[in-house]
Amino acid sequence: MPKAMQRTSRQTVAVVQGAEPEPPGVVAAPLPADPELSMMRPKRRSFTVADKLRILKEADVATAKGATGAILRREGLYSSMLTAWRQQRAAGILGASTPVKRGPKPDPSSPLQAELTKSHKENARLRLRLQQAETIIEIQKKLSALLGLTLPPDGRGGQP
Repeated sequence: MPKAMQRTSRQTVAVVQGAEPEPPGVVAAPLPADPELSMMRPKRRSFTVADKLRILKEADVATAKGATGAILRREGLYSSMLTAWRQQRAAGILGASTPVKRGPKPDPSSPLQAELTKSHKENARLRLRLQQAETIIEIQKKLSALLGLTLPPDGRGGQP
């Protein structure tokens, strides 16, 4: 485009809106940034086990001065990531075929611990039901006493 025909973005906006363009010697201020955020959010990088093992192997083989730093720069890693991956590899977690389940781990000291916990929960649930049943029976007795009703003796020879 010839120099006389070049326009800044503000001049283009002014021409489109029908206003007079600015004189050629004046530098236009940049347009304000769009306050709307884009819907594109950066994704967290994740490395496959094969990638981690490959990078660890390269880092372990690198003996020249600055070679490990070059690998870290090339891959975009931090040295702490290598340290964590080495610890995972030493613990056998990195090469495992199944991921480790997150959260609190059960105590491996007693194999009957899970069964005991289950029994305690069931016992607490049954105690609550018994307490509710006894409360209902007590209310029924008080109601029958207030209304003057006599309960027939049950088949077991119990008192009314």
